[in-house]
Amino acid sequence: MAGRRLGRTLTDPLLRENPVTLQILGICSALAVTTSLATASTMAASLSAVLVVSAGIISLIRRHIPNAIRLIVQIVIVASLVIVIDQFLQAYLFDISQRLSVFVSLITTNCLVLGRTESFARLNPPLPSMVDALGNGLGYSLVLIVIGACRELFGAGKLFGWQVLPTVDQGGWFTPLGLMLLAPSAFFLLGGFVWVVRSLLPEQAEKPEFTPPETAGARAGLGGGGPPINRRWWGPSA
Repeated sequence: MAGRRLGRTLTDPLLRENPVTLQILGICSALAVTTSLATASTMAASLSAVLVVSAGIISLIRRHIPNAIRLIVQIVIVASLVIVIDQFLQAYLFDISQRLSVFVSLITTNCLVLGRTESFARLNPPLPSMVDALGNGLGYSLVLIVIGACRELFGAGKLFGWQVLPTVDQGGWFTPLGLMLLAPSAFFLLGGFVWVVRSLLPEQAEKPEFTPPETAGARAGLGGGGPPINRRWWGPSA
């Protein structure tokens, strides 16, 4: 029973409870670092690592964190891990680190990281907390990798820097779509991805906040939203 619960905790955030498509969390980095599959994958791995380790640490010390300063403690732990990840990227993946720019540092304030540590890791034992963090990290990574692959493939004809579609300037047939490498394309792709997921899983769609009042025409069965038709305006009835 416990294993099944852990399995659902891991798999539900992939699609059914994906933090990006369902809760719209972490979309700033999802839009900013997805110009190539390499940067998207690196950002996804970095955030997932920070999320899992921070969830484990916070869960271990959850009974010793004063409630009044819990957010400060969580931010300090996350920021310390982000510094380690940033230094690692600068040491071993310098080019990608330069392309990611400040967005690695902004993992510290990513609402996905703070949201999972505050709502789950602070209230649960270490193993379920780390499994939950890994599931949400994988769900976030899935969105980043899909968007990054689409933007790089259709914007440059490449994946991970390798030429996949032969471009016209190389004697091939594919004309790169410059729009895919610009910021608006990330909005379009993310919106399309959310639409596809919510079409397949209708329970993710939010209920309407406002229902328009029923009009007199609709109550009379006239099928229109306006007032009842004044027959005298159209002339005498037959």
